[in-house]
Amino acid sequence: MGKTLVFLTNNFDLQAITIAQLYKQRWQVELFFKWIKQNLHVEVFFGQSENAVKTQIWIAISTYLLMAIFKKKFKLENRLSEILHFFSGILFEQMPVQQAFPELFYKSQKNEPTKQLSLLGFTVGH
Repeated sequence: MGKTLVFLTNNFDLQAITIAQLYKQRWQVELFFKWIKQNLHVEVFFGQSENAVKTQIWIAISTYLLMAIFKKKFKLENRLSEILHFFSGILFEQMPVQQAFPELFYKSQKNEPTKQLSLLGFTVGH
């Protein structure tokens, strides 16, 4: 490679290769959090405990994946970030998805029995 890398540390008990490996792993963590901030819009953690941070990350990843499935299922042209931004704006409004996206839903299926359970008083499919 021909490159000389310099790493600063105050831990003189570890070998240089171990310090370099720790820096490499830390860089992977930094890249992960950069991706989270850019794609999942997690700017601040609401809790400081390990469980609180993990929970917030899992919720953000789950939301991201649900929106990716939504985008693919309905063949939307919008970027995923635009879809996430839209949903973040209406997150706490009580609006059926059919009303938010009327062009995505075809004929009413009132004659067919619903296969979806009620969630928070809303029944999907009616």
